[in-house]
Order: sequence, then C-alpha cells, then structure tokens
Amino acid sequence: MSSYPQPPNPRSFHEIVWEIVRQVPAGIVTTFGQIASMIPTPEGVDAADYQKLGPRWVGDAMNAVSWVDEASVPWHRVINSKGTVSLPEETIAAAQQRSRLRAEGVLDARDHVDLNRYGWEGPDAAWLETNGLLKPRSLKKQPPEENAGQMRLF
Repeated sequence: MSSYPQPPNPRSFHEIVWEIVRQVPAGIVTTFGQIASMIPTPEGVDAADYQKLGPRWVGDAMNAVSWVDEASVPWHRVINSKGTVSLPEETIAAAQQRSRLRAEGVLDARDHVDLNRYGWEGPDAAWLETNGLLKPRSLKKQPPEENAGQMRLF
C-alpha cells in the first residue's frame, strides 16, 4: 500500500496513462511528470495536489505494467526527469528497461538519457483533443540566455 493518496479511480487513471505511453515512438522517451501534465486534474483533486501526486500516480501505472512486462505498453520509455531509470537497480524490470533503452540507442554509457535529444514532444494535437488530454510540457531544457545574470539597462 502506498503512503500517498491514490487517484479517485486508479484503474481509469492507469488506462489513460497506458494509452499515452503507447504513443511514444521507439528511440524516444518521456517522463512521469510529462505524462501527468497531459492528464487533466481528476475531479475532486486539488490542482496543486495533482501537480505533486500526478507523476507518482503515473509511476504506479508504469509499475503495474513493468513488473509483468506488458508487451502492449512500451513502459521502458518512461523515465524520471533526471533522464534515468527509477526502478530499483537490482530488479529484473530495471535491467530490462536499461537493456531496451540501450537497444533503442537512447541510453549512454552512464545509464543516462539526454532529454534534449531524445525527449518526446507528445502526441499530435488532434490525438490529444480526441482523447481529452492536454498539451504536454516540454522535456527540452532552454539554453541559458546570453548574459542571463546581467541586468538590462535598455
């Protein structure tokens, strides 16, 4: 049993997550937070609470398919916002995830994924609209603005 509140309808939430993950193409990754950003705040859940809990709930959905290695959901393409695998290092599922990410050419020698290079931009707008989902937040980090720390005078 988890130590944090669950979504109002966990099975429904998981189904939405799995359908989103099915859209992630080979050689591309997404994160728990990015997937959560596509799902509108569930009814009865405070938006600020959802912002904190959503990625955990997505993680629960991924755990449900990774432990049984559900072939219809490319669960291995969902990683954390640091660009690494979140599963416990010693588990079979973690080894499978790393192996599959290596085979897709996205995992480097340090077991890290460059989100600027391999981060997903999400499904197309029509698919999102058809499924009642939101545009995902980007995984790409903005390059630092030149002289970002310097105050502008004009």
